[in-house]
Amino acid sequence: MSVEGSVDMVADPALFVLGSFVIACSATVDRLPRAGESLRAQAFLVEPGGKGLNLAVGARRLGGAVDGLLAIGDDPLAALAGPALDRAGLPAGMLHRFSGPTGAGIGFTDAAGENCLAVHPGANARLGAAEVRAAAERIARSTLVLAQFEAGDEAVAETFRIARAAGRRTLLNPSPFRMPAPEILADTAILVVNAVEAAAFGAALDVPVSEGTTEPAAFETLAGALRARGPDLVVITLGASGAIAFEAGRPALVQPAFPVAAVDTLGAGDAFTAGLAVGLASGRPLPEALRLAAACGACVVRHKGVFDALPDRAAVAALLAGAA
Repeated sequence: MSVEGSVDMVADPALFVLGSFVIACSATVDRLPRAGESLRAQAFLVEPGGKGLNLAVGARRLGGAVDGLLAIGDDPLAALAGPALDRAGLPAGMLHRFSGPTGAGIGFTDAAGENCLAVHPGANARLGAAEVRAAAERIARSTLVLAQFEAGDEAVAETFRIARAAGRRTLLNPSPFRMPAPEILADTAILVVNAVEAAAFGAALDVPVSEGTTEPAAFETLAGALRARGPDLVVITLGASGAIAFEAGRPALVQPAFPVAAVDTLGAGDAFTAGLAVGLASGRPLPEALRLAAACGACVVRHKGVFDALPDRAAVAALLAGAA
């Protein structure tokens, strides 16, 4: 699928996702709850999720050949993982079972489509270097290797070490946010963060970012500080204000968001990251990959839930055709 024009691309790029599997519960409320408050929910949804699963499903629906690691427990929730992978066309070999609970999370979405959430990692926190090393050949065969922070530092560091030793590019989405260890940043080629995470990076690196800003100039110094620590591409997503990409030696690249009515913003960042990963791994120029990523995010926010809302090629093409 071409976003605009034709470019030389790698057909069905191979992506490896160091993932996470979470049973995601989401409640729709008029407004987000305050401390100590109980609210009536207008809707409640339970679905397979987790940032890692979302990245894998999103990339697969866009044509990527996806492999990876997903941890599950031995509780009743674990039984939902196999059917979810089968529905998404993902290999069952991605699953690694541990004793104990499967990851689970709860999110609230208000009438404006804004959300907040909390996730208990469960088995995801038990993925370590040993499990990653067992998948080393699969990592080395990939075009692009993705990780997020529902997995632990040890697993992320080992995955990226193997990938970089094999000459593979890496993409990190450090969410839920924690400051990445220096060795993880050093082995990260592409860093994708949202505005809140960018501000957290700014605080940690003593490069303040003004709250609510969307101007590229406000992020220039932070992007430079991050690139100095490893990544050659830093992408900051700004929700309805789009995204900004910073690449060494080039001016900041602004990608506007597509104007759609947001129903539920849960998963929009994962959809964006999956689209960006597939676009770059397919050999698309950065502007085209960003446009694909923004279209994926826009597709997701128009629906409740994430798993079924992650778009395939046809859904993205239809949105782009309507925006042309």
